[in-house]
Amino acid sequence: MAAHLGAHETMEVHEILTSSINGINHFQLYLSFAKDQRLQQMLDRQLQFMTNEYNQMIQTLNQQGYGQPAPYRGENFGAPVYGLDNPAAQSPNVSMNKLDDWDVASSMLSCHKASASKKMLAALECANPQIRRMMQQGSVNCSEQAYEVWQFMNHMGYYQVPTMKEETTNTMLQSYRPAMNQQMNQQMNQQMNQAMNPAMNQAAPNGMQ
Repeated sequence: MAAHLGAHETMEVHEILTSSINGINHFQLYLSFAKDQRLQQMLDRQLQFMTNEYNQMIQTLNQQGYGQPAPYRGENFGAPVYGLDNPAAQSPNVSMNKLDDWDVASSMLSCHKASASKKMLAALECANPQIRRMMQQGSVNCSEQAYEVWQFMNHMGYYQVPTMKEETTNTMLQSYRPAMNQQMNQQMNQQMNQAMNPAMNQAAPNGMQ
């Protein structure tokens, strides 16, 4: 028997499951085009994780047990590289035979970005707490997989990061200040009163203090 769900969350889960199937099918297609060994290993690892995650969603919906959603642990490719270094021109391929590692990695990244957004939006519509947590963790997992792919692309020079002048960056970010809460306001008022009282006492006539 399937879990009892509301109409809205049922449609959200339907969209997520369909999207998950499409993602798994696409990643299986990418396997034959990936040439770099690290990219192949990443594809295998992520494909296996996506399949297990999909199966866990099905088991939860069919009330066949609920386990804590597993977090994704990917490979770390080191610190990101900033700046542009003669980025290659991009254009659509004229044939699928022209697909290369850049195309595979870029498609993987787009898939994970879209899935992360969809799953978090679905979580916001879920009343069932187990499915809600499952969608939330699924969104985080997609984010982690996306970052793993991005790190590979950045390391290979496929995804370069343009930067602003450091002065511009600092000026923009340093324009923000902490919000003042009630306690901070009270402390500031006390400091102002303490600073004003001595001056007022000195200025007051004799006998009026």
